[in-house]
Order: sequence, then structure tokens, then C-alpha cells
Amino acid sequence: MRVIIAEDSTLLREGLVRLLAEEGHEVVAALGDADGLPEAVDTHGPDVVVVDIRMPPTHTDEGLRAALAIRERRPHTGVLVLSQHVERTYAAQLLAGGAEGVGYLLKDRVAQVEEFLDALERIRAGQAVIDPEVVRQLVGRTTRTDPLARLTPRERDVLEVLAQGHTNAGISARLHLSLSAVEKHLNAVFDKLDLPRTTEHNRRILAVLRYLEA
Repeated sequence: MRVIIAEDSTLLREGLVRLLAEEGHEVVAALGDADGLPEAVDTHGPDVVVVDIRMPPTHTDEGLRAALAIRERRPHTGVLVLSQHVERTYAAQLLAGGAEGVGYLLKDRVAQVEEFLDALERIRAGQAVIDPEVVRQLVGRTTRTDPLARLTPRERDVLEVLAQGHTNAGISARLHLSLSAVEKHLNAVFDKLDLPRTTEHNRRILAVLRYLEA
């Protein structure tokens, strides 16, 4: 695939360039800040953009804002946002415009090469990928007043894997459930979270957003 990397850490940026090249991918641009990222995307037309949330000059949310701009201008370009820490507000912002072809991973996940490469492939295929650690931490923050407290342990397991961006088949494989059981649990999750049954809403995306906002 064709990839653009925007990461201010030279060591990580060059490491990603080498890793992707060794795996047969083409890094068409590698930037140290987010300022030139939208223009680079327009010029090179990558399949996926990998961008750090905190970039120069303020190291706050420059990378996230660039990612959101790319999603608005080129919705078919995959975007993988990297973060040093769990920042659920940023994850929710990224998904709010649609969860197709987006990802949010902690930087530590890059060291787990197979998982990182798998995330890129899934994002290019139009899936959403949320770091499992992000999901685990959000589970631990729920309270009795939270809507998620209405879910059974198995329903929470299913929602956790869904929030990581997996399809029904992926949930089935990871939790050793039949596809019909996955569908049953998902429907129960959607109903307990009071998600609308309309053609105007994607209940899977709404469930993940509710999960991130909990």
C-alpha cells in the first residue's frame, strides 16, 4: 500500500519507514510536522496516512486536526492516529465523522509489528481499529449509572471486541462464539444502549461512540 507518515520523533518516523519498506509497502512521504500533511495527501494520494496526535509547534492536537481535515477532504483515504496515552475524547472525535477506514492506536502497539501491520491492512479495507488497551481502560471507568452497566458480561465482551473494529466474523473468532450468537448479543447491546433502528444510523458506529463516551 502507499503510506504517508507524519511523526515528529525522527527515530519512530524512520523506524516506520524502514518497517513498511521491508514489508513491501511504499512510503510516499515522511513528515516531521502536520503543516504539510494535507498538501502531501493531495499530491501523493496515499491509501493510508499514519499521524501522531501531538505534533509541532504546540504538541497538542495538530495531528488530530490534520487527520480530521483529511477525512473531510478525502473520505476514502485511511487514517491511523497514534497517541502516547489513552485520550478517549480524541478517539471519539476521530470516529464521529464515520468509522470507515480510521484507526486509533497507542504508540506502544507499533512495536507489536504483526498487530500494527494488521491494523493498517484493516484500515485500508475500510474498517475501524481501536487499540485494545484504549477499550480496556474505558471498560474500567464505567459506573453503575453508566448505560454500559446494563450489559451482561458476555455482551460487554462482544462490545469490547466490536469497539476494536472487528467484524462479526472477527468477534466470533476471538470470543469462540457462533455468528448467530454474535448477532444475538450485538442486537441486545444495541437495544440496551437505546440505539435507533433506522436506515439513517449505523448502530455499530453509534455503539462504539457510546462506548468511548462512557
